[in-house]
Amino acid sequence: MKVNPILFFLILLFPLMLFGQRRDSLFKASDSKGTVKLLDSAVHKVPTVVNGQVLDASTMQPLPSVTVSFAGGQATVKTDGDGRYSIMTKAKPMQLKFSSVGFKTVIKLITPGKTQTLNIMLAGSDNQLGEVSVHVTGKTHYKNKDNPAVSLIQQVIDHKNANSMQNADYLEYHQYERINFSFFDLPEKFLKSKVFSKYKFLLDSTMMIGDSIKTALPVYMGEKYSDVYSREMPSKTIRILRAHKEVNYSTLIDSAALDIYLNRLYGNPDIYANNIFVLTNQFLSPIADHAPEFYKFFITDTLKTGKEKLVEISFTPRNLGDLLFEGKLYITMDGRYAVKSDLLSINKHININFVRRMDIRQDFQQYPDGRFYLSKSNVQSDFGLMKKKGTKVLGNRAVSYTGYKLHSPLTADFYQGKVDQVAFFSKAAADKPWDSLRTDSLSGAQKLVYRHIDSLQTMPSYKRTVWLAKFVTAGYADIVPVQLGPNGSFYSFNSLEGSRISIGGRTTKDFNHNIYLEGYTAYGLKDQKWKYCLATTYAFNGNPAWGYPSNYLKLSYQYDTDIPGQNFLIDKFQSILGSFTRGKNDLWLYNRIFKANYVRDFPDHLSFNIGLKYWYQNPADNLVFQTGKGERLSSITTSEISLGLRYAPYEQIFMGSENRHTIKSKYPIFSMQAAYGAKGVLGSGYNYLSLGANIYKRFYLSQLGYSDITLLGGSVLGRVPFPLLSILPANQTYLYDKSAYNSMNFLEFVSDHYIGLDITHAFGGFLLNKVPLIKHLKLREFVSGKIIYGGLRAQNNPFLHPDLFRFPSSSSGSQSTFPLGNAPYAEVGLGIGNILKVLRVDVIKRIGYLNHPGVSPIGLRFTIGTEL
Repeated sequence: MKVNPILFFLILLFPLMLFGQRRDSLFKASDSKGTVKLLDSAVHKVPTVVNGQVLDASTMQPLPSVTVSFAGGQATVKTDGDGRYSIMTKAKPMQLKFSSVGFKTVIKLITPGKTQTLNIMLAGSDNQLGEVSVHVTGKTHYKNKDNPAVSLIQQVIDHKNANSMQNADYLEYHQYERINFSFFDLPEKFLKSKVFSKYKFLLDSTMMIGDSIKTALPVYMGEKYSDVYSREMPSKTIRILRAHKEVNYSTLIDSAALDIYLNRLYGNPDIYANNIFVLTNQFLSPIADHAPEFYKFFITDTLKTGKEKLVEISFTPRNLGDLLFEGKLYITMDGRYAVKSDLLSINKHININFVRRMDIRQDFQQYPDGRFYLSKSNVQSDFGLMKKKGTKVLGNRAVSYTGYKLHSPLTADFYQGKVDQVAFFSKAAADKPWDSLRTDSLSGAQKLVYRHIDSLQTMPSYKRTVWLAKFVTAGYADIVPVQLGPNGSFYSFNSLEGSRISIGGRTTKDFNHNIYLEGYTAYGLKDQKWKYCLATTYAFNGNPAWGYPSNYLKLSYQYDTDIPGQNFLIDKFQSILGSFTRGKNDLWLYNRIFKANYVRDFPDHLSFNIGLKYWYQNPADNLVFQTGKGERLSSITTSEISLGLRYAPYEQIFMGSENRHTIKSKYPIFSMQAAYGAKGVLGSGYNYLSLGANIYKRFYLSQLGYSDITLLGGSVLGRVPFPLLSILPANQTYLYDKSAYNSMNFLEFVSDHYIGLDITHAFGGFLLNKVPLIKHLKLREFVSGKIIYGGLRAQNNPFLHPDLFRFPSSSSGSQSTFPLGNAPYAEVGLGIGNILKVLRVDVIKRIGYLNHPGVSPIGLRFTIGTEL
């Protein structure tokens, strides 16, 4: 099952939480009530003085450069860097106006002739653009030709290279970022329940969400301060992390991995790039090279702040279901046509799960070289299981950019360094408060988040909740210093063992920081045999085998069943479902395997795996090892040494409870394996060299989605029986397996050389979102194709060499295993995903070799999982 990590973290953090109807606690600033009385002429001479502060309603941070003016234009001032202002007039104004680019204008009543304090919160402009109506005689349609807004946008596009900070030759700056997550719209019944009574100290009753103050439950906050150095040619950006502070949920989830995923989720929006990567998707920028073909643009306002004149351009997608923004751009009219500010939002029609709202605001500042450099970026989002009702999760990522230094190259050696570096401040500097690094101030509630979460994790009731959540989602039950599991393997069934009952466990760091033990035992009710596995790992760096970086030596001994050439699905959520297979499968092995492996990861994501393997294969059920001369063997034995290499540049990893997951990106992954079998060593009967390699890469195609492409190949050198040949990975379950051939039967094809290509393209709803009757279902399209070509050399063909093992036959006596012939094997698929947000169904069409017994030209395969 594919499960979105952040979704499970946010929702399962408090698994007892109930979802109820939204109950907004609307906040209304108290205005003066009653009738404003006219003052006599003596009072008219008393000046009217108003002081106060202006805050951003969404972040509660001070807003500088807000225009504050009395109605009638008697006086105008700007707020300072802390959002404070003081304005005075001797006239008799009745109203005070607050306005700023990208915010709703606010007008407040005041009392003339008095000194008074007025604090204001400005909310962002409403970016959810509706249908644009043009009131003219007759009918009119939107068009790019002779459209002044499009002409202006084209100027912005033409001047991108001159304005983008990414095109500066050398650049240095400081970056401060803060990420917050909070639950809000919590059911009143839940907040008053006995279950939650112990956790009320966590609540924040002062959080500004939209235009309202609501009670929220902060659950995460993380802060970073980095120095960034970039060079245009050759392009390279080095980020040095200088300080880092975050809420630590190490008992529930890997905090470092969570930080990586959250930054991946929000990305680093670059308005000048053709595509903006947020929410694990590529959105087309409103100033992309071909933006006028996808967006509608309208000039909606002109603004003048001091000597600066700006034009407000509103934009909306031509097709609301595409991965496009809607919002506003503020363009300078000084001949540079630069973006001064942008407001980007996603609309409710976009095919993204669990995201109710996302707003991006960015502000730019011009520097002496004429370019506009990013000064602030704020991304705010609402997540929820349901679109309108129930508890929501508010996420906010605020980034400030300061201390720009232009055109100052460092030494060439510096730019040879790693892209991501860590060099925390010295002890003396680290003792400086975070207030000196932040570009704004934390609210009172934000200052308490770290302390509150630390207190939370010491509470027995919370520990019990975490124990249950980990057992359900991660599959292991903590019984310090041992974990029992995985829970998904407790029961399964197959044709050889019948019902299979299994129990396993492993030690944790509480047992030993360097030594890890793990194992399981299983019993088949049909074959009445015990199976087991015992393993010990010595971690030189203290990380378990699935941790990163790895540096360990592992010894294991296993006795268990298997199908030749197959690796069972190990996903704990699908192991039960994987027991259901199509057709008949009666070709089994009992394996005894001893392995010794040394695995090492390097910081640049190059890794190697050196292994020794002793493998004893005993045929079971209808599988027999019989030569063409009629001689039967009860087993075969091999001893081999292997080397595996893997290189994944710029890889980002999310740590799971059993293994680690690569967060997919545009960078390729290279893998190579080689195994040498040594005849005569520990009874090994064969000499051979097995080679394999594959290259994987994801290609992002903007509005058209993305393609996953894998190129693979392999060869077996030496004269060996069929169990040691390359047995093509097949899938006889009803679950879609992206690494196997889903219309192929187990042990159907063998070869000693092959080359293959796998392609899967995900449109992300690009086509179905345009179909009127079904677009509201938010379905997603997939197309796939797999082809493999190879063969069997004469030396490994049992039809030519009777001393080799015959290919297996079915129980009816017909041949069931074949060499990959002159024609390639291929299959194509068409899938519909995001059905009820959890199901994907693929129709798989097999091409070629349709005369083989037990095959079907068309079949259905299923995938269960959630994703954004």
